[in-house]
Amino acid sequence: MVRTPSVTLIAGLLLALAAWPAIAAERPQFSIGAIADCQYAAEPDASPRLYGTAPGKLAAAVADFNNQKLAFVVQLGDFIDRDWTSFDTLLPIAQRLRHRWRFVLGNHDFAVAEDRKLAVPARLGMPARYYSFVEHGWMFVVTDGNGLSSYGWPAGSANDIRSHAVHACLYPAAPLWDGGIDEAQMDWIEARLVEADQRGLKVMMLSHFPVYPANPHNLWNADAVTAMLARHPSVKLWLDGHNHDGNYGIRDGIHYVNLKAMLDTSETAYARLDVFADRVELRGFGRQPSMTLPLR
Repeated sequence: MVRTPSVTLIAGLLLALAAWPAIAAERPQFSIGAIADCQYAAEPDASPRLYGTAPGKLAAAVADFNNQKLAFVVQLGDFIDRDWTSFDTLLPIAQRLRHRWRFVLGNHDFAVAEDRKLAVPARLGMPARYYSFVEHGWMFVVTDGNGLSSYGWPAGSANDIRSHAVHACLYPAAPLWDGGIDEAQMDWIEARLVEADQRGLKVMMLSHFPVYPANPHNLWNADAVTAMLARHPSVKLWLDGHNHDGNYGIRDGIHYVNLKAMLDTSETAYARLDVFADRVELRGFGRQPSMTLPLR
């Protein structure tokens, strides 16, 4: 006996087919590219640091990004490993990008001569060591985790002396190759987040240093930073580098995403973040895994 499909089944199939184009056509509100720790130096490879591969991997990522529709691309710090002349190798490659760059300062970006340290942000075309901007209903807050650091200021300067004193007094066990967010910057971040809350903006924090989960690579004052972020419903995502192995955690509904380093791999590592109303879809390339991040 041949059974004919029921009217209910046929109706259900027709509804599903009618909905399919809308599902297939869903597009993100906007997308951004992200790279962590390209970290080039004109040095022999010292496993796991494959310095010689960095320019080629950056060039390949730039070429890939140029074929995508992006609002901007963020470099999450440690663009170079050391030496001022390393900028001369990487920046011409970066300038091939047809999108805007947004740079974040990493600890290795300050591994230059003392008289060059204050010039690093300008060399990268940054408006300041930390800054914010608004696009597509999101506020992006770029932090400087070297505001308190043993390397980020000219030796003997007031900021250098203060940083060492703060480390000795409050964070003596924390590695000196990490850093902290200074008090003035903490106040500035708080003000930006209050503004975002009041304006109904969503916030993505862009940092070189992680703050969560607990890890030796985290900012000295990571606990104070995460406590501040938790007070502001506008904050949805913290994106960073520094820990070359990558990491992830969620706390108070905020996603803390540590991208894997581009440097330490024979493949590559970078990402595209597609931003939707209710989630961020992180698509990883090379050894960077993909993930879906629902927005609180």
